[in-house]
Amino acid sequence: MWIDKIFKFRQKAESDATKPFLEHMEDLRWTLVRMAFALSSGMALSFCFRQQLVRVVQHPLNTVDPSLVAGLRTLGITDSLTISLQIAFYAGIVLSFPLLLFFLAQFVLPALTRQEKKYVLPAIGIGFGLFLTGVLFSYFFVLPKALAFFFHDAKDLQWTPMWTVREYFSFVTQITLAFGLSFELPVVVLVLVYLGFLSFDFLHRTRAYAIVLILILAMIIAPTPDVLTFISLGAPMCLLYEACIWLAWLMEKKKKS
Repeated sequence: MWIDKIFKFRQKAESDATKPFLEHMEDLRWTLVRMAFALSSGMALSFCFRQQLVRVVQHPLNTVDPSLVAGLRTLGITDSLTISLQIAFYAGIVLSFPLLLFFLAQFVLPALTRQEKKYVLPAIGIGFGLFLTGVLFSYFFVLPKALAFFFHDAKDLQWTPMWTVREYFSFVTQITLAFGLSFELPVVVLVLVYLGFLSFDFLHRTRAYAIVLILILAMIIAPTPDVLTFISLGAPMCLLYEACIWLAWLMEKKKKS
């Protein structure tokens, strides 16, 4: 089974000691506990700066029309608290992302050689950099254009855009997180290559099918059905997948040398 292959990989430690299945489960439980604590801490810290975060999240709307920010409507009595918690949750993910990657790396660390362990921190840095790149790409490029599209489209239909606070913040946080996670594609693919689940030959032969699946995934995780958001999410993912193919080739070449 695939789970046996994962645990078999984790048992390739420098010593020949083999951990029982239940000990692997205990390691996984503590990994999840640490990740939950890191996320909760990041969320609590973000909540302390919720006013500043609100202004940051509202900035793309200012680029479309400054009057739209003042026009945001809150319909629920507790919206100020619940929406602040929602923003703090997503901001907490961004803040704690390096730690989340580190704890995941610690789970597989016993399977790595001393030489491979040297690459853990750089790999975490690259993973966080890709995640942050996706978030910033959506914040500075995709969000302003998507908001402008919907705003002017409503105007063309002779409607007055009156967006609620909940709808706006939900849209912004979902789209930024979707882009951040989608930019992690190279990390996922290269880990699967390292584990032996994928190879350069397989990635190369199935490129066309992979692109179709990536575009379907982009269509699913994109929070809006407009073409702009879909292309803005799908195109970078396809380029990143192409980069993964050649990185896999380099990894296999290095192993053989």
